[in-house]
Amino acid sequence: MRRQSNLGRLVARYLASAAFVTVLAAGLGGCQTMSDVTGSLTARSEPASDDPRRSVELYGDRYRKNPKDAAIAIAYGQALRTTGQREQACAVLEQATIANPGNKAVLAAYGRALADNGNSQTAFDVLSRAHTPDNPDWRILSVQGTTLDKMGRHEEARRYYASALRIVPDEPSVLSNLGLSYMLTKDLPKAEETLRRAYAGARADGRIRQNLALVVGLQGRFAEAESIVKADLPAAEAEANVAYLRDMLNRKDGPRISSRSAPVVAQDDQNDN
Repeated sequence: MRRQSNLGRLVARYLASAAFVTVLAAGLGGCQTMSDVTGSLTARSEPASDDPRRSVELYGDRYRKNPKDAAIAIAYGQALRTTGQREQACAVLEQATIANPGNKAVLAAYGRALADNGNSQTAFDVLSRAHTPDNPDWRILSVQGTTLDKMGRHEEARRYYASALRIVPDEPSVLSNLGLSYMLTKDLPKAEETLRRAYAGARADGRIRQNLALVVGLQGRFAEAESIVKADLPAAEAEANVAYLRDMLNRKDGPRISSRSAPVVAQDDQNDN
């Protein structure tokens, strides 16, 4: 009871603050931006290696031999992002847009890299060129929504999520981003309702589970939040997730949304179709 009471006071302080909310990473810790939920904006590339750093080496070598090849540049940029080299990924993909003007796959990858790097307005502008109103891409719409949320333009962001959901109704990744948008404006009941819809989807993953647990925990229902993060997991992983949830709820600096400081369980290729 003492721990829950203390956590309750911390939650109240969080909700009264102007700080943004950090999205819980799935698995064993790390930070995640909202756009990470949406998955890749481009077609999945054949991995050069199961080792991300080895992939950087292999794709980097291919890129240096043929820097104008769009597919190689996209794969290299993705490998760089996976290993946290966000600025270099932006530089590579920026050059790829110059070498391949109008290539929407390259623009999508560049916009995604910019979003990862915290360049929200530029990312939004680039992504706007990566698809057209008559042929919209729901993944791009969802990431555009996350960039708007990061800029505090929440109502506008939700219009982009709504547009994405008209294309892919009940898509878990889009619902999760929408739920996090409500969390940013402290509408926790609406956030929970939306994240439960996302979690009910057949394609929902562990990141959505963690986002739901965070929202439940922020409302003071700590036992329920812990049961959510432990559901259907091996004991060791469940306990690690519970420990991470408690750490997030006990942060003295308050929750916030920020650029990713560590990869989130290789989220870059989630939800590709």
